[in-house]
Amino acid sequence: MSETITAAPGIETAAAGVRQMSMQQALNRALDEILAENPKTVIFGEDCGRLGGVFRITDGLQAKHGEDRVFDTPLAESGILGMSVGLAMAGFHPIPEVQFDGFAYPAINQIVCQIARMNYRSRGTLPMPITLRVPSFGGIRAPEHHGESLESLFAHVPGLKVVSPSTPHDAYHLLKYAATRPDPVIFMEPKSRYWQKGPVDLTNALPSTTTHDGDPSNGGSLTGARVAREGRHLTLVAWGAMVARCLQVAELAAEDGIDVEVLDLRWLKPIDAEALATSVGKTRRAVVVHEAPLTSGLGAEVAQLITQSCFATLKAPVERVTGFDVPYPSGDLEDEYIPNIDRILFGIQRVLEYRRG
Repeated sequence: MSETITAAPGIETAAAGVRQMSMQQALNRALDEILAENPKTVIFGEDCGRLGGVFRITDGLQAKHGEDRVFDTPLAESGILGMSVGLAMAGFHPIPEVQFDGFAYPAINQIVCQIARMNYRSRGTLPMPITLRVPSFGGIRAPEHHGESLESLFAHVPGLKVVSPSTPHDAYHLLKYAATRPDPVIFMEPKSRYWQKGPVDLTNALPSTTTHDGDPSNGGSLTGARVAREGRHLTLVAWGAMVARCLQVAELAAEDGIDVEVLDLRWLKPIDAEALATSVGKTRRAVVVHEAPLTSGLGAEVAQLITQSCFATLKAPVERVTGFDVPYPSGDLEDEYIPNIDRILFGIQRVLEYRRG
């Protein structure tokens, strides 16, 4: 399934610098370092211990750090997240894993009613430093409930922060950053990108080199969005797996003389409204791309933020290219459901050809 790394894993004390890693390797290394740096960190979930997770993200960590810090749980998501609450109240930093995004539904009560509210309810005396890892979105041709886009559900809940990396570099640095937060963070990992390799700068979270392939680019902030590709004519806004697809679209559009900027939102709660305003203020056109259904999807919130800051200069309404208003389909229908290159190109065309009446 993946390129596994043994015993957490032979890159554990490697010299600093830029490494070529898959996202799976980058996440594994980040977790290894988090465990080493914070003795209060515990990692657990279904098959996270001996097996190393269904995607091998926790491969080798139990052998290195012990069964009391990396361990398996029963097949009960409500129990996994309920235990996380108790551990956080006892002073630990839990990093639970929900094996697939669709398996999070049974734990919604614990996430919404306890994890998101406990700090507020206790007036700050019981912070919830929980980093919930959720392999997310589609693209791996899995059965029902193994590919979902739950970002709107999580982002709607006060008290939660939501982040989704698109590159190995961001996966490494954003996970390490999330693990230092006193607030609960939903860490949505694009499972279809687990095996895609890219450069990871282990010494610098904010490299200044701009690339056009979804790798580290601007010197912004770990708490904000990232310009994955600079452009002049239109901004594509995306997150997670859709960033790589938007970069492909931008290269194709360039062949027709259309210079597309790609903004990787990264943080879905809170959203970097300033980065949206800066990018769309320059290009004056925007298309938002996500896998979740159209209605009440996060793209609506993004479009409103763009309209609020750029209304006077927009040359066209903000377009959305999304999944359809149906349950997320099983693998044999994913190609029809997930926004593909042609659908995104048509969205760009509609925006560029828009004329006020």
